[in-house]
Amino acid sequence: MRITRSVARRRPRTAVVATTGLTAAALLLTGCGGSSDSDKGADANGNITLTVADFGQFGYKEAGLFEKYHELNPKITVKEDTTAEEKNYYPKLLQQLNSGSGLADVQGIEVGRIKEIVDTKADSFADLSKTIGVDEWVSWKAKQATAPSGAVIGAGTDIGPMSLCYNRELFEKAGLPTDRAEVAKLTEGGWEDFLALGEQYKKKAPAGTYFMDSASAMFNAVVSSSPEQYYDAGGKPVYKDSASVKKGWELAAQAASKKLTQGLAQFEDQWQAALRKSTVATVVCPAWMAGQISTYAGDANKGKWDITSAPGDTAANWGGSFLAVPKSGKNVDEAAKLVKWLTAPEQQAAVFKAIGVFPSNQGAYELPDVKNATLPYFNDAPIGQIYADGAKSIPEAVLGPKDGVIKDSISTQINNMEQRGTSPDDAWDAAVRTIDKAIG
Repeated sequence: MRITRSVARRRPRTAVVATTGLTAAALLLTGCGGSSDSDKGADANGNITLTVADFGQFGYKEAGLFEKYHELNPKITVKEDTTAEEKNYYPKLLQQLNSGSGLADVQGIEVGRIKEIVDTKADSFADLSKTIGVDEWVSWKAKQATAPSGAVIGAGTDIGPMSLCYNRELFEKAGLPTDRAEVAKLTEGGWEDFLALGEQYKKKAPAGTYFMDSASAMFNAVVSSSPEQYYDAGGKPVYKDSASVKKGWELAAQAASKKLTQGLAQFEDQWQAALRKSTVATVVCPAWMAGQISTYAGDANKGKWDITSAPGDTAANWGGSFLAVPKSGKNVDEAAKLVKWLTAPEQQAAVFKAIGVFPSNQGAYELPDVKNATLPYFNDAPIGQIYADGAKSIPEAVLGPKDGVIKDSISTQINNMEQRGTSPDDAWDAAVRTIDKAIG
């Protein structure tokens, strides 16, 4: 999806990040000029409307960036077309690419799809390698959108460095430490320590509560910390033999069998209700997840949650997206300038401030709005520091064209182990059947 931030399941409201304010001057630093003669979409007065198609919540509206861009470029107006669910957005994008019509000037692409786009549709997109500063991004992010020809077909928006969100109130009631440094120490040995902490929680857990929301989230975190996940470097599907998949599956099966999880499908109604009712004590937290928790746990739970580093010493990334420019657009040059501006450090910092998704552009990490950021909802957790530290050590992962399908299929079967009591062997066999049918 990200369960893939297929966050496709991103929602409109999110956490407020406490930072120093971005200045208008900082935003102006990366402003663009007027329209290019090579763009064919201008009206008789030279005015251009750029369309941006994306999914979920990219944060540009919340950060006021399209209005700011218009102020900097009075002849350019940006209109955003947002699809709530990425799972509905992506098939439409493929249809438009196949037909060569209906595409926006700028298209969002989710990380679980980028490999398939690079492999099969790279020629449909403009090469941004000479437009954006490729070296500004974390290296693995830029490589994800780079075709064999060297063309860079997407500029990185956000990434999802891993952390752990926990309910301080529930931890206290279960007799566990609540200080984020102490919690981190209890899980410093890795996800096995995390499960051991879950067993401690279970001994004195408040009635009707569970240690974690979803074992599939833990599975994704484990797999995301490894360079080899579902495919090898040659493009061959290896999910059946992948060490990270095996480890993640075994840990998820343990969590299900020990009843440490409420077995909720993340982002769905029951999951939202569990956050509101405080029935789960921990949620695996890529950077964008904090916004989900604060949205659905609501104001009544503000200050009850905190954030600490992810279990173990291996960094992981879960999620992230790209902005790409279709070659078929009438405003290719101006669209590329817009993409460059939206993904520059100052604008990524503004989005982080507005909705809490973490920048992929390293130049943003030293800006005050990122470096000094805290989350008031999460007991003033120093997320700028937590996420930046993780982002710098995330391993470069091998992506495959059907990563999203594989993740979703495995997550479904983990959920069946949790909710239906399906045996690990039967659940795995069902996942394999679904995946092999999908990927051929």
